Amino acid sequence: MIGTSGRVGAFVVAAGVTRAVYAALRRRDDPRGRRENHAGRSVDLYAGPATALGTAVAVGSAASRGSSRPEDGGRGAAAFAVLAAAACGAYDDAKGDHRRGLRAHLGALHEGEVTSGTVKLVGIGAAGLVAGALLKERPVDKVLAGVVIAGTAHFVNLVDVAPGRAGLTVLGLAAPGLLRGPIAAAPMGAAIAVLADDLGERTMLGDTGAHALGAAVGSAVAAGNGRLGLAVHAAGLIAAAAFGERVSTLARSPV
Repeated sequence: MIGTSGRVGAFVVAAGVTRAVYAALRRRDDPRGRRENHAGRSVDLYAGPATALGTAVAVGSAASRGSSRPEDGGRGAAAFAVLAAAACGAYDDAKGDHRRGLRAHLGALHEGEVTSGTVKLVGIGAAGLVAGALLKERPVDKVLAGVVIAGTAHFVNLVDVAPGRAGLTVLGLAAPGLLRGPIAAAPMGAAIAVLADDLGERTMLGDTGAHALGAAVGSAVAAGNGRLGLAVHAAGLIAAAAFGERVSTLARSPV
């Protein structure tokens, strides 16, 4: 059974891989990997792929170690969710479509335009359901787990509106999961590895990193909870998404 050493190992692996990848990407200094942040400063987007890869490697290692506890297992389901969420986020980062809110993307779809945000929502939703199906046995639990994984990925991206906000959110959400298994330790290690650079406005997670870290946290929540816990988390995430949609709509409304 994976105990404290497994959690520490996942944390260290995630932090180490994230930092190494981030440093390698910064040395390349590709102009396409930069963007203006909320304050108009030029920052790099390298924290996104770095945290995604670091988290996936650590989660995959933890999930493949034959533990009898479901929150330690999953046979790569969590790693799959992280990589799929990162890929969808990277597509949105590359396309640069920053319309916020589900209504905006569905409105565009109604007009015949498939936005990168729509691709992201569908892709992460599908990946969450696949991962949930691998993590749980009963159909209802599979669906609830999928909602929690995709919903958490969306939530972390939703709060990523200022330097360090998403990383700090990941640390707060994942901390309780450390008592249950190493999956929650991976996104914490990855987030901490780039947090100083994020707060210092040298980098940002972008959709790539925010969605990947959120999917990892959601996978930890899904793996470590039964039906009641899954239902409570799913309800909270749906409420948060609805509130975020309302705030986004009000922000776009003329004054």
